[in-house]
Amino acid sequence: MAIAKAERLMNLALCLLGTRRPLSKRELRDSIEAYVEAFGPGNGATGSDDSFNRMFERDKDDLRELGLVIETVENLDGEVGYLARRDSNRLPPITLDAEEAAALGLAAKVWQQARLAGAASGALQKLRAAGLPEDVDPYGSHGALEPRIPVHEAAFEPLMLACRDRRPVAFDYRKATAAHPEQRHVEPWALECWRGHWYLAGWDRDRGAERVFRLSRITGKVRSRGGRYTAPVPDVVTVRETVASWAGEVADRSARIRLRAGAGYPLRAKATSVRELGHGWDELEIPYGHGLDAWLVEFGPDVVVLEPAELRADVVDRLRAVAKG
Repeated sequence: MAIAKAERLMNLALCLLGTRRPLSKRELRDSIEAYVEAFGPGNGATGSDDSFNRMFERDKDDLRELGLVIETVENLDGEVGYLARRDSNRLPPITLDAEEAAALGLAAKVWQQARLAGAASGALQKLRAAGLPEDVDPYGSHGALEPRIPVHEAAFEPLMLACRDRRPVAFDYRKATAAHPEQRHVEPWALECWRGHWYLAGWDRDRGAERVFRLSRITGKVRSRGGRYTAPVPDVVTVRETVASWAGEVADRSARIRLRAGAGYPLRAKATSVRELGHGWDELEIPYGHGLDAWLVEFGPDVVVLEPAELRADVVDRLRAVAKG
């Protein structure tokens, strides 16, 4: 069975790489012998169509995980086609020195506890075959600190692939102030990790504006959508600034809070001043930017906002939303 699947994936990859125009699912089904043998021609019964669609989607995802860049193109009639352009799937000759190899090894170690561990290891093996110095151990020790990026959200992997392949997506998203999630249609740009949380920056088609979404608030599955992006994708620096701004990194004011003694060390690290109040409480002055209310809510009863009034009101609204479930 493993050999049969590998042969089917290879044939699908060759079809996608060998075509000059996007091929529809029906054309791919009729062109690949494994699909014809399993499901018959493209005008088969509905049951066989459903089974073929499920297998095709799995095969396509497997090829993407292996590194094949597959484009999804919608023609004027609304039919979706697929192709893998050779220029998008060809690497130039790679030459790495020891420092560059060490940097790649360090990056790979970051993902060892995530689902990308296998992909990172496979990428290093391919780079070694392409010219990684033999005397360099990419997993060797680089210091006392062991870098790790936690990835617990199920939405991370499909969104990462969607960002890479420039594929629009749809998902259900629950805002911190909302009791129920609502569907969003997004053109994903990039993922950013900030203060231990992952954020997606992209173009919200429903609102016609750029938005940032916290992955932990995405409910259900991330679903791919056909078609091309309708908004220009900004450069990486702009996206990172957008994420930082929406997540609260950019602060233009100050806020005063009461913080329980011995709690909220991340807040204490950001504080510009700390004053003991006694009775187990301290008063802190911290930078106030967009997203501070969401961050303060995470500390629950250990934080009381003193001023400004609008920040206090935002925090109270978020706590009430959480209490309502």
